[in-house]
Amino acid sequence: MPSSASPDQGDDLEACVLRFSDLDLKDTSLINPSSSLKAELDVNTKKKYSYAKKKAFALFVKTKEVLAPSYKCKEKWWKCCQQLFRDQTSIHRHVATQHADEIFHQTASVLKQLAVTLSTSKSLKSADRRNPVKECLTRNREVSAWLPDISCFSPDELISGQGSDDGEVLLYYCYCDLEDPHWLCAWQTALCQHLHLTGKVRIATEGINGTVGGSKLATGLYVEVMLSCPLFKDYLCKDDFKTSKGGACCFPELRVGVFEEIVPMGISPTKISYKKPGIHLAPSEFHKEVEKFLSQANQEQSDTILLDCRNFYESKIGRFQGCLAPDIRKFSYFPSYVDKNLELFREKKVLMYCTGGIRCERGSAYLKAKGVCKEVFQLKGGIHKYLEEFPDGFYKGKLFVFDERYALSYNSDIVSECSYCGAPWDLYKFCSTPQCRQLVLTCPACQAQGFTACCVTCQDKGSRPASGPAQNSFKEECECTARRPRIPSELSQQVQLPRNPEPRADVGEDGDGPCLCERPRLHFPKPSQS
Repeated sequence: MPSSASPDQGDDLEACVLRFSDLDLKDTSLINPSSSLKAELDVNTKKKYSYAKKKAFALFVKTKEVLAPSYKCKEKWWKCCQQLFRDQTSIHRHVATQHADEIFHQTASVLKQLAVTLSTSKSLKSADRRNPVKECLTRNREVSAWLPDISCFSPDELISGQGSDDGEVLLYYCYCDLEDPHWLCAWQTALCQHLHLTGKVRIATEGINGTVGGSKLATGLYVEVMLSCPLFKDYLCKDDFKTSKGGACCFPELRVGVFEEIVPMGISPTKISYKKPGIHLAPSEFHKEVEKFLSQANQEQSDTILLDCRNFYESKIGRFQGCLAPDIRKFSYFPSYVDKNLELFREKKVLMYCTGGIRCERGSAYLKAKGVCKEVFQLKGGIHKYLEEFPDGFYKGKLFVFDERYALSYNSDIVSECSYCGAPWDLYKFCSTPQCRQLVLTCPACQAQGFTACCVTCQDKGSRPASGPAQNSFKEECECTARRPRIPSELSQQVQLPRNPEPRADVGEDGDGPCLCERPRLHFPKPSQS
């Protein structure tokens, strides 16, 4: 998650140690700084939260320093958990993954010390009432006051360019604590309608997750408004908005709603929080890690797992080379997948990725909470940002998206095939049976022969007239889904991926390794020429 930069982050470590020399770094009785402690602090101290966390981390690392051998007198070594670390990167990774709770408590110590230093208890209460975010929102709760001025633009300017060639689609998320998600929902609805944007926006007390499309003028104004909003300006930056060709035409309507989670993992944010994710790696750092993993002679015996956190129909048409792509239909199955295959991750370094990064935030937090992994890393900005920097990198194939485009293409690789003839093909279509909403990979040649269903059962249903209009109103389980395990076990298959059936399309709420065992091609009798 993006974080705001502290104005004091340039202070050196020595100054920090001197300033807080009386701090007890071993004190574990401190309260959670995100709850009652934050309520005690004034505005200036709140702005220093990021600064305090960095200093707490640096102080903890400093306490682990040991003398290097005399012949390496200029070098610093560190000793922690009965392990010797000879470079700064390794000790930082160790502390971040194994001592998060200690850092958490030490951050609280630094914040409390700042509170005492900066003001008295009386001034704290007074400053809290002058919180600019609360004051701003309380002063004018009308959503219209938070809409941009578009009087200098004609309606045609805002609407023109909404097509897939001239328009734009924004993908973004922001994890931050929100006190009034319902007010935010009303504001987002009014803002998108004001700018003629369509798409989906999920809001919860843990943040916001949006995908909206419209003209480039409209999306540009939307980004400006989000970056200037007091609720998000300390968390979001322009780079957090991923852009792609598209427009309002990519979504049938605008849907804005309040939910418990901004991405449905199926576990309450109070149990698994976004505040304890894996270590974020920039696309260039992730690229180097994948390169190192792929260079190993025996990847199955490697201590590294390259984990695709998306659903099987996404990874089927595009994925990183050498990855493990779970055969799951929804992200809400991911926790159960981890639980069922926990031994697979024991003492492993896990490199996680997803479309835009949001699923990895809490997915990595869940995996870390299990306490079996050696290290957990995640691709910052997801595949979207990686492909912007490395279009011909280690990600092969298309990037699945949850809108009318279905996929984005950054390279010419095709990693999937037609389910009927086996020809290279990666363009999805709906199953031709109205009651079934699965996605099918069928090439033009097979479509011309009438092969447009996901399985033999649906092909047979499609050739018969429907018995009534009610059959079109639900999504029916068919042969493809009935024979698939809901949660696959990788351990019994020696980390080989289970066979992938045809993807279902009833999973739009989730949007945000090579499939070595693809599903066998379908062999249907030729349809009758009636």
